[in-house]
Amino acid sequence: MKIQEISAFCDRVWENSILPELIDYIRIPNKSPAFDPDWERHGHMERVVEQFVGWIKRQAIQGLSLEVVRLPERTPLIYIDIPATDPAMQDHSVLLYGHLDKQPEMSGWREDLGPWQPVRNGDRLYGRGGADDGYATFASLLAIKALQQHNIPHARCVVIIEACEE
Repeated sequence: MKIQEISAFCDRVWENSILPELIDYIRIPNKSPAFDPDWERHGHMERVVEQFVGWIKRQAIQGLSLEVVRLPERTPLIYIDIPATDPAMQDHSVLLYGHLDKQPEMSGWREDLGPWQPVRNGDRLYGRGGADDGYATFASLLAIKALQQHNIPHARCVVIIEACEE
């Protein structure tokens, strides 16, 4: 395996494609319904779903199918299914999970930081949701994309990103 090549690929995609998305995501105050009972009317959750779906559709991942599941009075769920790339792995599945809702602002932010204002300091990105769990969609698909780009077979991958974990 070409570990350094794969690592460089992942670093490049993370820096050029994923970090800009996370920065935009942090700016959106899409709090969990437990903290924003009017989440649907406010539209923040929908903005994030649209942002994530747009990014997902731009990825060149072989066989990826995407569905946004919507039920009345429930937050949306992003469902991604990617078939195995090796016939020997057809009967195996991997589940990758994350959520895109956020905790409320809360207190304790440093004076130069805030929940909805992304700040990058070296290799750290500050802002609500960037570390819990907004990166899950991007990291999951980057891992699969890296496998495919480097001709490494994988099992079926199911990615579920829901919006009511908090």
